[in-house]
Amino acid sequence: MHNSLRLILLLICASFASFGQILTPATWTKEISKTSLKVGDEVELVFNATIDNAWYMYATDFDPDCGPIPAELNFPEMKNFELVGKTISVNAKEKKDEFFPDCEIIKYFKKTGELRQKIRITGSPVSIAGSIVYQVCTDLDGRCITSEEDFSFDNLQVAGGSSTSVPKTTAPKVDEKKNDNQSSIGNPIQLPVTASDTASKRTTTSTANYGANKGPILDRSILEGDPSYGNDSFWSLLVLAFVAGLTSLITPCVFPMIPMTVTFFLKDNQSRSQGIRNAIIFGLSIIVLYSSAGTLFAIILGPEGLNAMATNWALNLFIFIVFVIFALSFFGLFEINAPYQLVNKVDRQAEKGGLIGVFFMAFTLVLISFSCTVPIVGSVLALSAGGAVLKPILMMLAYSIAFALPFAIFAFFPEVLKSMPKSGGWLNSVKVVLGFIELALALKFFSIADQTYHWGLLDRDLNIALWIVIFTLMGFYLLGKIRLPNDSVLEKISVGRLMLAIATFSFVIYLIPGLWGAPLKALAGYLPPMYTHDFDLVSLNRNEKANEICDTPKYSDFLHLPHGLKGYFDYDQALACARAQNKPLFIDFTGHGCTNCREMEANVWSDPQVLERLRNDYVIVALYVDDKTELPESEWYTSKYDNKVKKTIGKQNADLQIQNLENNAQPFYVLVGKDERVLAWPKDFDRSVKNFVDFLESGKKTYNKLYAN
Repeated sequence: MHNSLRLILLLICASFASFGQILTPATWTKEISKTSLKVGDEVELVFNATIDNAWYMYATDFDPDCGPIPAELNFPEMKNFELVGKTISVNAKEKKDEFFPDCEIIKYFKKTGELRQKIRITGSPVSIAGSIVYQVCTDLDGRCITSEEDFSFDNLQVAGGSSTSVPKTTAPKVDEKKNDNQSSIGNPIQLPVTASDTASKRTTTSTANYGANKGPILDRSILEGDPSYGNDSFWSLLVLAFVAGLTSLITPCVFPMIPMTVTFFLKDNQSRSQGIRNAIIFGLSIIVLYSSAGTLFAIILGPEGLNAMATNWALNLFIFIVFVIFALSFFGLFEINAPYQLVNKVDRQAEKGGLIGVFFMAFTLVLISFSCTVPIVGSVLALSAGGAVLKPILMMLAYSIAFALPFAIFAFFPEVLKSMPKSGGWLNSVKVVLGFIELALALKFFSIADQTYHWGLLDRDLNIALWIVIFTLMGFYLLGKIRLPNDSVLEKISVGRLMLAIATFSFVIYLIPGLWGAPLKALAGYLPPMYTHDFDLVSLNRNEKANEICDTPKYSDFLHLPHGLKGYFDYDQALACARAQNKPLFIDFTGHGCTNCREMEANVWSDPQVLERLRNDYVIVALYVDDKTELPESEWYTSKYDNKVKKTIGKQNADLQIQNLENNAQPFYVLVGKDERVLAWPKDFDRSVKNFVDFLESGKKTYNKLYAN
């Protein structure tokens, strides 16, 4: 049992390492054949790659147009040196690749690779800097990663030659044939290059290619400090999952299991040390069983698959129906139970005792509690599936820890059980209240499908009206004015029920102004967006000057920006307008099913300081990563990240974010200049208005500094 637990935990840890960050399967070192030089000398630059197991890297010397990307050395500025011959791949292997039939032969490296380039010194001082463009792939899951590594050779001493020698430069080679990710806007913009060795700190791309490839480019030389995105919202999700785990304990399926479970640990034939050991194994077993679900979801679906799952119409409608069915069951219309044959079989295994018996006791608890916890677990997984693979794993881990902790405590201290209330009529009341809440939450899943596929069935005001009705009925139930089939006669209500009724009716009163367009900021992430509101008196009374844009935005018939802002929903169109207006571009990577995106729009974007800057200082583009609208076949392309054909608006926007910014979570805000360089470290979910204003100001300051002329 110990070995099994260790194996499962190692697998979970391995999955953290594999999916929690962008992969870098190759690392580079460099050397030069000699450092003391004189004019006319020929020297060799040597670049050695160490490649991870199960990965391989494409070498040089094969047709670059037939499919894969060969390794290439770029020298954007050749100061007092010139190239001698082509780049040579040392001991590269050769093969005929069935996936690239147009290639007669492909050269590649495994485990290690070596590139050599001869140069001739033409003057003094000499400055050698550039970048290596390369592609690594794996046959395990078909993934390919295209990367660029900067390098420089410093402290080179040259004897002889003129100190005023004119540097020879060659423009970076841009393939005339448009590749999958090439921008169709203008020509590449050439800017001065400040190259540095990034063996220890990797940059995304070289300045030699600014404007040559579509999408934002991270250039550390113009960014201050270190990135800070990816932390705040993640911790809030873990807290949410932990609270959900504690909530599961008072469901009707789980609560009666507490005394039954503790009696399992009160056997007379076991010592105190055995009881403690069994309690630990019991708690760990529950954690492993529940968290394995999140791990399997993450491994099987991957980052894009999780996002697709979270916004898939069939899955969201299925969850909506499941929530409604469970709500009706909690109201007493019928009972939902786990298959008794399976439960009995597992229960007999638990009676055998020992560590195996402890594990099967935990399995029995999980199996029986499934009837009540599946909606809660489903909600946790759906909330976490916003793009990052690590979130479902850690959220299920937090959920399972909260779920297992009380059982482990009761197993350690059985006497605590004596102070627990017994099951009875109060538990059915809990069940009914949970039914009302599940009925309200079911609308969220229907809304995700409705917004993603533009059905227009559940507008914001209709959703609010349904919530008002549901929670009003819940308030009357708490006051004892409504009785359902399994309820006991309620002669008087407790103080607790009265306080809950007050809170419920207060919530209803808070909802009512939303029918006329009140923003309801606290619920922004759970309601359909404001533009779906049919009767918005609040916006009619606003006197706001809209920002000017260049032309009619593509997809504006079904995609919208909040707060009356005007902008775009296509990257190329937005970038062209930003260049025409001489403004930086504000990119909002967002999603129809993104709760935190709606919260940011309602609580941060709505602030006058933020709105003023978005209107006056930036051209805005909202890139929906989960939109299912299929593009014309002429606009499809195969991603270099995962070799999959990107057919929809959402998949192309998600691919742009993953490839260029190595990030796949939303919301994600990026400020971009004329040459597509990122002007400030991107920003994610952060409800601080001051931080967001500072972010916008930082981008504008860098833009003015770079493009003053």
